[in-house]
Amino acid sequence: MRLEGLSRQIALSMAMMAFCVTVLVVVTGFTFYYVAMTYWPVQFEAPGWKMTAPEWVWLISSTVAGLALSVVMGLRLARRILAPLNSVAEGIRRVAQGDLDARAAAGDRSLREAAALADDFNALADQLQRMTQEQAFWNAAIAHELRTPVTVLRGRLQGLAEGVFTPDESQFRRLLVQVEGLAHLIEDLRAVSLAESGHLDLQLQETDLAAEVRAVVEVFGDALRAAGLMPVLELDGRPARCDPVRIRQALLALLDNARRYATPGAIRIAARVENGRCHLRVEDDGPGIPEELAPHVFEAFRRGDGARQRGSGGSGLGLAVVAAIARAHGGAARCAPGPGGGAGFELIWPG
Repeated sequence: MRLEGLSRQIALSMAMMAFCVTVLVVVTGFTFYYVAMTYWPVQFEAPGWKMTAPEWVWLISSTVAGLALSVVMGLRLARRILAPLNSVAEGIRRVAQGDLDARAAAGDRSLREAAALADDFNALADQLQRMTQEQAFWNAAIAHELRTPVTVLRGRLQGLAEGVFTPDESQFRRLLVQVEGLAHLIEDLRAVSLAESGHLDLQLQETDLAAEVRAVVEVFGDALRAAGLMPVLELDGRPARCDPVRIRQALLALLDNARRYATPGAIRIAARVENGRCHLRVEDDGPGIPEELAPHVFEAFRRGDGARQRGSGGSGLGLAVVAAIARAHGGAARCAPGPGGGAGFELIWPG
């Protein structure tokens, strides 16, 4: 059996305790009999098993000294063991009372198991605090995103009910636009939530990726051209293994992101399969992603200042949905500037 960490410290302490007590008994025994035979030889001349009074004094004294030494060493070891355990227990009580800033002190790192327990508790507390903060952020962000369309719907419906607006086709189309926006937001939230929980189901199959890209561009082409963007396709004809519905959803999110933020010009859409991996890339001519935003661009509800100022920044979930779909395929989404300095978004997954 290999002794490490706490078990090693306990074994060493017990061995040291036994060694010290043995040395104490032997040394005091030799000392006692040397002094006794030197100064009181008469009391030890008669043979027999009966212990003399000095021997009883020596035996009791040695026992008391050995017990005292054992208690001191045991208390020292107990303090080293209990310090991190008590710290963890106190941290658990504080977390149970709602103090998510509570952390445990690992203490002596030579006690590996106790230190590991404190480290694991701290990691758990960090994760719990992060999740609580994210939950509060998500609740506030979702409420913010739902507020505008719900307010518009309420105002329009109230106006129709009170006769302020004429119930004609244009009014119903405006209402329909708001409802479609709500449905899109709900679907995005559903996709991101399912992906985070690992329950985003995929229907993987051999897919003509080029045909799927052409179909999406054909449907979304008018919106791109209205924004001054001209699609340029670079497609590989080889089949890819993926969920075509989810890939179309991701591509639509990337194209809609370009429509909102990209400067007029070309928008290059490339799809290829090489070395057993599928690549889907959308690249525009500018203005690119700010350096401080680039590491967080795929996080939910992350939008740059420009998007907030325009008032047309979307729900902030589009790129989060793209990353969720990529992870569900066993791949990843990444953001890298294109050769012309514009924004470039790429999905990569095993195919």
